Amino acid sequence: MRDLFFGMGIGHSIMLLSVVIAAGIWIGRFKIKGVTLGATWILFVGILLSHFGFRIPGELLHFLKEFGLILFVFSIGLQVGPGFFHSFKKGGLTMNMLAVALVLLAVLVTYVIHLVTGEDLSTMVGVMSGAVTNTPGLGAAQQTYFDAAVATGNAAQASQLSGSLASGYAVAYPLGVLGVIMVLMLVKAMFKVDLKKEQKALEQDETGIESAVRLAFEVQNPAVFGKEVSEVDKEITNRFVISRIYRNGTVECPCASTVLHEGDKLLVVTSKTSEDVVTLLFGKKIEMDMDEWNKLDTTLTVKKLTVTKSSLTGKRLGELKIRATYGVSITRVSRAGVDLVASPNLVLQLGDVIRVVGNENAIEKVKDVVGNSSSGLNHPYLIPIFLGIAVGIIFGSIPIRFPGIPQAIKLGLAGGPLIIAILIGYFGPKFKITTYTTISANLMVREIGISIFLAAVGLSAGENFVSSIVGGGYWWILYGALITIIPTFVIALVGRLVFKLNFYQICGLVSGGCTNPPVLAFAQNAYGTDYTSVNYATVYPLTMFMRVLVAQLLILVAFS
Repeated sequence: MRDLFFGMGIGHSIMLLSVVIAAGIWIGRFKIKGVTLGATWILFVGILLSHFGFRIPGELLHFLKEFGLILFVFSIGLQVGPGFFHSFKKGGLTMNMLAVALVLLAVLVTYVIHLVTGEDLSTMVGVMSGAVTNTPGLGAAQQTYFDAAVATGNAAQASQLSGSLASGYAVAYPLGVLGVIMVLMLVKAMFKVDLKKEQKALEQDETGIESAVRLAFEVQNPAVFGKEVSEVDKEITNRFVISRIYRNGTVECPCASTVLHEGDKLLVVTSKTSEDVVTLLFGKKIEMDMDEWNKLDTTLTVKKLTVTKSSLTGKRLGELKIRATYGVSITRVSRAGVDLVASPNLVLQLGDVIRVVGNENAIEKVKDVVGNSSSGLNHPYLIPIFLGIAVGIIFGSIPIRFPGIPQAIKLGLAGGPLIIAILIGYFGPKFKITTYTTISANLMVREIGISIFLAAVGLSAGENFVSSIVGGGYWWILYGALITIIPTFVIALVGRLVFKLNFYQICGLVSGGCTNPPVLAFAQNAYGTDYTSVNYATVYPLTMFMRVLVAQLLILVAFS
């Protein structure tokens, strides 16, 4: 039993890891003035127990840390993949520009501290890596340091001095998490952010996504008088869906052969970018909310159906011919929490939720077409997940060389799987690859991953945490806090004041820009939305690359 509690065996390691995670989650349930650090407490419990002599063997600890991080980022990639490229097209450029500015500003603060205090630049690289919670950057810096030391004949000192990078990382890491959280709380208080209003704004304008909006029009354009819906649709292909028509005191669900007449009132689902074009097509936009339509609507039924037949993955919506066959209109398709316009060219995937309007008997027949069976989603599709992780690790290990830089740059074990997960989530259905996981399953994998990661980081950092502080490393805490808080606060202010970013966008920006999974987990739990994940994943790949690159460049500067 002594070996179980104080040894270094597998049983001890699993038990210690479980205790750290359970205790951290339990403490995270308590709130101070309505605020909690949530899963971040796992990190601090790990540091505490490690300080008092509880250990996990180094190789096993390293495996747990990397595997936990891979599970976390991969689940995020799968979740945000379907909407990632749409998000990137519109708002992604701005977000990534701000993320790059965040990285460069952190480098500037690091170098200024080095010049002002005289602290060794290589040690400051370790502090910077901890301040932005970037483990791959630390690993790349250590490898570059060792190679540079060998090349300059200082191999004897390489191991010792490389350890200072790790100590700086460990000391700065806790405030790297807390600092960003404090910035978010400060920004929320400064701008008196109303979370409900911010969420409502997101629902009305799904930033960067051709999201669906519902508008009412009156047919006043002579060019469409007497034309069938199918003919009108050809005028601006795939820009809109006519959900209902109100004429002669009744509401009907149109089919392809329905003829439009002057004065018809139409309920149309389209995208915000197509609003002006659709208005010109029909003639006049009118104010008529859903309550008015519902009062008129006595014969039509509106239901949400879930695509649960795996055979539909990769098929275009138009191939189902639901309107022509059953007289039922599909007005919207919800995917990963985002409403998309139900255009004929939209590629379906398992788990899509389609909104249909029509006769109840007809809708029952459509159910058979799409499945709409909860049991159809219970079966886990694990092959794409584990194959994707394997491909992601290979991708993250590919060296990327730049002229003038002696060491190759790698995306690492986190960046590679994230990118591959995003690609699988987006392109999988196009190649008939089922990538669907239920929200609960995705959340379970995500939470297990981040919990293991935080526990492993805490247990690895706690051994030298106090000794590093006592030995003069207490200054590193201050340096790390400055590297964390100054760039994050500046970019958050610029994002809010200059680029008018939503608060949830700022959460995703700073957590992804600082490559900080604990902050992402905090924002999701504390502020009640997964929308931050989209923005986190939008900036994370480029940010990860930049963090690894600048860490290596600073080491080379230290040896120059």
